[in-house]
Amino acid sequence: MKTKDELPDCPVATTVSLIGSKWKLLIMRNLLVRPWRFNELQKSLDGISQKVLTDSLRSMEADGIITRTVYPEVPPRVEYALSELGESMRPIIKSMENWGMEYKNSMN
Repeated sequence: MKTKDELPDCPVATTVSLIGSKWKLLIMRNLLVRPWRFNELQKSLDGISQKVLTDSLRSMEADGIITRTVYPEVPPRVEYALSELGESMRPIIKSMENWGMEYKNSMN
């Protein structure tokens, strides 16, 4: 997790630095529904590479936005879910969804 000194002064810039990439937002969109396994996420995010997904998940975990749970099974099962901090983004992502729907509807 970044320290306070490592974050931008502007609160909007702070938010963008944590979740501003296209893929991070789409990962969060999926995790709002339920926990997902790595391969499920990769299949649901058309065009994302394994490296970008891995890097995004690691970054989001380090920033405290998601949790990674490893189940002691053979083969090991790993699930990603939103943390409490990640869940706090629910209204923001819902607002983005609503805005996108309104924009698309206005194009008709």
